[in-house]
Amino acid sequence: MARISALVASLAVALTAFTFSTPLAADEFSASQKSEIETIIKNYLMQNPEILRDAINELENREKTAEAEARGKLLGNLQGPLYTSPYQAVVGDQNGKLTLIEFFDYNCGYCKKMLPDIARLMKDEPDLRVILRDYPILSDASVEAATVAAAVRNQFQGEKFWEFHQKLLGSHGPVGKAQALAVAQSLGADMDKIAKDMEAPSVKEGLDESDRLGRDLALNGTPSYVIGDEVVVGAVGYDALKAKLDNVRKCGKVVCS
Repeated sequence: MARISALVASLAVALTAFTFSTPLAADEFSASQKSEIETIIKNYLMQNPEILRDAINELENREKTAEAEARGKLLGNLQGPLYTSPYQAVVGDQNGKLTLIEFFDYNCGYCKKMLPDIARLMKDEPDLRVILRDYPILSDASVEAATVAAAVRNQFQGEKFWEFHQKLLGSHGPVGKAQALAVAQSLGADMDKIAKDMEAPSVKEGLDESDRLGRDLALNGTPSYVIGDEVVVGAVGYDALKAKLDNVRKCGKVVCS
């Protein structure tokens, strides 16, 4: 309704300019003139309702084009925050020729379901660089777990952080601060340092960055993946991700011509 109202308002401006040879401010019209304009607009739209449909379609096409351009710019910037941010974990081959980025939530059931597939991909593709990006969108507990994970990254990198990630994401039941701290402690983390690091401004900066990237990529759920020039949303499974990685290796794109 809001979009239609905006379109009607735009049509009102256009019809007003067409009706009167000299543009006038809205407050310069008399009550009878305003009533006449409203009647003209109403009658015009009733006689030509397809204009609203065409206008809405055009607006949606323009929005999609703008989103695609912004997404393409972000995906193509290999030195940008999507690929080089200090607020994300890198596991697998740190300098791998192939890169897979995962946006996940520690309370996402589909993310848990995909965990064995990601582990298998890392095993089958030894030169695969996996970037893990916290995207806690499901609950406050998810934000708590992501906050602990951000602090853990200051102590654990690479294989050690992957161990933490697997254990926490693979756990059963809701995941929050207590569960994330328990996993960190079980792996020998310095808990005093974690408590201190959790309060660092960089934690919120990292979560804010994830939120911005998610919006720029038009992500609407977890897990979501970035492979080459494509964003993949959902638990698509090992075979789908493997096929896309194979194409990137072959031609540099997800879809080879």
